Amino acid sequence: MHVRHALTAAATAASVLALGLAGAAPAQAAEYSSALKIKGVQYDAPGRDSNKCSGGNTKDEYLTIKNYSRTATVNLRGYVVKDAVGNKFTFPATHKLQPGDYIKLRGNRGTDSDAKNVVYRQNCNFIWNNDKDTIYLYKPSGARADVHSYTKKSNDRDGNGYITYHG
Repeated sequence: MHVRHALTAAATAASVLALGLAGAAPAQAAEYSSALKIKGVQYDAPGRDSNKCSGGNTKDEYLTIKNYSRTATVNLRGYVVKDAVGNKFTFPATHKLQPGDYIKLRGNRGTDSDAKNVVYRQNCNFIWNNDKDTIYLYKPSGARADVHSYTKKSNDRDGNGYITYHG
């Protein structure tokens, strides 16, 4: 009887400990199981907003996506980035992110470069609102990889137009 009682007590303690540890994990980390996460966003390009393809500053508005896996290389082809009103960009080509690597998705037109960690949306319009927005990252399967909402007032305390989500 004592052995069974001791095992039951140990199992109960282990269950409580496991629940306690699970409860201590950040909700965002447990919410989506994806190696790719939104690292940060330059939602308000420095200077006066101008979406002209020549001389505009949409290239200075960007989203940084990082591969947080320690072992897996992730191909961005087919991943989708959207905002709250449905503006979207689908990664059309193969861009492989090694573990710990990142890529900046920039506005405007330009030449994509794995060496420079940049992909251009080939669109001169701004995608992120300067006051508030929601950023969605979807896997090629359609499953949500990450999501973040922001307001300039609440999330950009230093007022530089950049917000960091995952360090």
